[in-house]
Amino acid sequence: MNSFERFCFNLLGKRMKAKREDYAALRNDLISARFKTPFEVYLSTAYISAILVGLSGAVVLGVISWVLEIPNMIKYKGEVPEFLVGLSAHTLLIGTVIITIFSLLVFGGLTYLVFILYPGLEAGNRRRNIDASLPYAINYITSMSTAGITPAEVFRLLGSSSIYGQSAVEARYISREIDIFGRDLIDSLRLVSSSTPSRRMKEFLQGTIASVASGGNITEYFRTKAEQYALENRQTQKLFLETLALVSESYVTAMVAGTLFLIILQSIMSVLAGDNRPMFLYAVIYVMIPLGSIMFVIMISSMTPET
Repeated sequence: MNSFERFCFNLLGKRMKAKREDYAALRNDLISARFKTPFEVYLSTAYISAILVGLSGAVVLGVISWVLEIPNMIKYKGEVPEFLVGLSAHTLLIGTVIITIFSLLVFGGLTYLVFILYPGLEAGNRRRNIDASLPYAINYITSMSTAGITPAEVFRLLGSSSIYGQSAVEARYISREIDIFGRDLIDSLRLVSSSTPSRRMKEFLQGTIASVASGGNITEYFRTKAEQYALENRQTQKLFLETLALVSESYVTAMVAGTLFLIILQSIMSVLAGDNRPMFLYAVIYVMIPLGSIMFVIMISSMTPET
């Protein structure tokens, strides 16, 4: 906890404790994302940051509006009520106040929204990383278990490895519960399985709990799960390649052939109509093509499995 977070917590920490039930989803996201910042500190920081950013943005835009006299640039030629006509002499002041208040709400609201959504996004990134690295982590666990190493030591060795991504992080939390808090293996597995963002990891840890509690063959369980997740990974990659082929065909049809057809058609119509400023053609070239390409890039990036 840095000095700014400590300052925010000193201001609003006690009030934020009463909001724990109202922000249950945020608390779960913070735990799943493995943030080290406590809930009360994080929410206090979100409120104070939203206020500071909102005030800063409002002051900057308010000063710009006042100096450049932006409200005076707005002209309305229609009929208006009489009481608004009397306020026309104060257009600059009233317009600046409106812009300032609007900026405060927009900048403050966006900042608060970012704080609320960020833990969920980070938890989603961790989920994808865990799902991608879990089959290889289980293969490592299977090898260690086959050598006769106890399950607790197996998770400790996995947590000390740096090549298994967020799966190793989850294993470190299991080891932490055992080594620091003195819990047994089953309780540690249960705690981590309840907070992990990955459905695969949750299922694997719950199966491990059942195997350990029943005295079953834990090595055989690890081997079975490794084969299962390896098969699921191959199926997921095959589905991704098929979907990627469909997206590429859609891109060629919509963003290459489609826009080329619109450009040629609009060019011919502009020549026949004698239009020196074909706005639709400009919209296709400078708006539709860039935004469409960006949309496809974002879509492919979001659907690409974690490597």
